[in-house]
Amino acid sequence: MLDDVMRLAPEFDVLHFHIDYMHFPLSRYCALPSVTTLHGRLDLPDLIAVYKRFSDAPVVSISLAQRKHLPRANWVANIPHGLPADLLTFQPNPGDYLAFLGRISPEKRVDRAIEIARRAGMPLKIAAKIDPVDRAYYESTIKPLMNEPGIEFVGEIGEQEKSEFLSNAYAYLFPIDWPEPFGLTMIEAMACGTPSIAFNCGSVPEVMHEGLTGFIVDDMDQAVAAVEKISSIERTACRNVFEKRFTAARMAEEYVDLYQSMISMAVDATISADDPSIFPHSQEIAQ
Repeated sequence: MLDDVMRLAPEFDVLHFHIDYMHFPLSRYCALPSVTTLHGRLDLPDLIAVYKRFSDAPVVSISLAQRKHLPRANWVANIPHGLPADLLTFQPNPGDYLAFLGRISPEKRVDRAIEIARRAGMPLKIAAKIDPVDRAYYESTIKPLMNEPGIEFVGEIGEQEKSEFLSNAYAYLFPIDWPEPFGLTMIEAMACGTPSIAFNCGSVPEVMHEGLTGFIVDDMDQAVAAVEKISSIERTACRNVFEKRFTAARMAEEYVDLYQSMISMAVDATISADDPSIFPHSQEIAQ
């Protein structure tokens, strides 16, 4: 794939990568402007050496919290994710169950979701996939909890089912326990008008609007109390925040602005390199 990209590079104005740092040894020697959006967690120790070596690689964050562990990376923009405005269905009336959507893994803490629902006295629907790496965790820790009253394991769902699942929920539970880079499901729930109860980790305070799109909590007691307060959240206001901050159109506009800025800088750099008064030896080097 990278060989094809570099071979075809002259046909484009900008190269935009979404494959972490795999391309850095090639893109740094490509004359074309390039940028990389980083989508994952950046608190892994091995990444420090990588971004020290390739400190010139322009990178885009999807939240400011994502930058915390690599503050010296060459950050050129922060562009939060967006979704098509008509992808998910807005539902003005709340449903009667709590919802959990995502992977069943230690950092997603579906066990917290189950406890919140049990203590709040509400049913919980869990739409989640189980990756092979998390199978043992599911069998030992989560599966026994599935027998709790009111807990329904829906399994993995597709995009078509996601809209109905989230829009008909009373609230969406996001009880994470890791430095979340963004948390796409929060804005999916927002698009449906469904408020979220999210733990204060990673990007959550940037994505959520406290008291408007749901509640940010620090512990289980606060999470249970938040369920009781969800009725105070106006679902139309929830949807309005999505339309203002998290549409795909807004995201695309911000990327286009970034591309244009990078192209302009590349042109300016080329002009400067050709000006002997600025770089008097550039013509000799070129020859």
